[in-house]
Amino acid sequence: MSAKLSPRNSEVKALEQRGYYIGRKVGQGSYAIVHAADFCDGSDKRMRLACKIFDKDKAPRDFLDKFFPRELEILTKIENPHIIQVHSILQRGPRVFIFMRFADNGDLLDFVKNKGRVAEPQCKLWFRQMTSGLHYLHAKNIAHRDLKCENILLSRRFNVKLADFGFARYCVDSEGRRVLSKTYCGSAAYAAPEVVSGTPYNPKLADVWSLGIILFIMLNASMPFDDTNLRKLLKDQLNRNWSFRSHVRDSVSAMAKAIVRHLLEPDITQRLTLERAMALDWVRSRREKPPSTAKLTTPMAAAGAAGAGAGAAGAAHASSPTLPPAGPAAAAPPAVRPLAVGTSVPSGASKSSDPAKNNERTEQPEAAVASKHRKSAISKSAGATPANQPGGD
Repeated sequence: MSAKLSPRNSEVKALEQRGYYIGRKVGQGSYAIVHAADFCDGSDKRMRLACKIFDKDKAPRDFLDKFFPRELEILTKIENPHIIQVHSILQRGPRVFIFMRFADNGDLLDFVKNKGRVAEPQCKLWFRQMTSGLHYLHAKNIAHRDLKCENILLSRRFNVKLADFGFARYCVDSEGRRVLSKTYCGSAAYAAPEVVSGTPYNPKLADVWSLGIILFIMLNASMPFDDTNLRKLLKDQLNRNWSFRSHVRDSVSAMAKAIVRHLLEPDITQRLTLERAMALDWVRSRREKPPSTAKLTTPMAAAGAAGAGAGAAGAAHASSPTLPPAGPAAAAPPAVRPLAVGTSVPSGASKSSDPAKNNERTEQPEAAVASKHRKSAISKSAGATPANQPGGD
């Protein structure tokens, strides 16, 4: 498939006439291949990009009719510092070329695999950037539906960029009425229990669960659940059968653990909303504070089930909101679950992956594309902080 998806000589020449120069292959998904690229506007400066190439003749009909047009429409309507920036979209015959900024430091999965768990102050910064990007999407009534470490890209200055909108969708119909999702998509390891169980679900709340999985991985350097058996996965999710590794548990603050617990709440009426999570001191603080125990109060209202439809209301919470009680995680730590690319949730629609690592320009990029079959365990336990730590969002 790689040879069939690679740009043809005639396409390369046509792109060069527009200032686009295709480089080496850096990744491949189900229906697309990704190349490094450069853009030159006629000056001496070049912009480093990634080019995602789709061949519409090779993709299945349901993907072309439903997912691909939706992805293109959404990509042209979003712009946020923590979402991958699309430079341009070109089409030549059945081929569609999506040029995006290049992610110089690869993705979050590779970072954790190579460096071990992320230091808590860095987790705060990255989690705040993730919630900022996701809140922007949700405010536009767009759900991502495939949040995972492979789709969290790291720019030249180690800032977070959300990527891969192949499964993104609008959460309201043409008349503005909220609609539930019935496509069970994404990666099982990051999928909420309502997605795994195959029931219609609020996609914004499912995104919040996925954020909880990502935060757990950053703090723990392993997966909270084993996704090799979907029946067991769902049972473990509903029973809250997860815990931090023994040598990590004492080094993670009580507030961080409480946030993970409330994000990974299987009851959607009790799950922490995105707005409420963003208002917590742990997320808002830009400097590390001494660990503090999360103050538990009465359960939050069932407005959480209405999903992120609580937008403006969620932002109205007090500056130091408290966390509601949630069911406890399993007392006994599970066996270390290796970090790996998650298996896809079965669905009627085919998976559209986006291995592009594409954000900010650089002369010598270090793009890293997650292998689809790596299952190496993480042995490093010290919290990792990027050498070139960002000074802010």
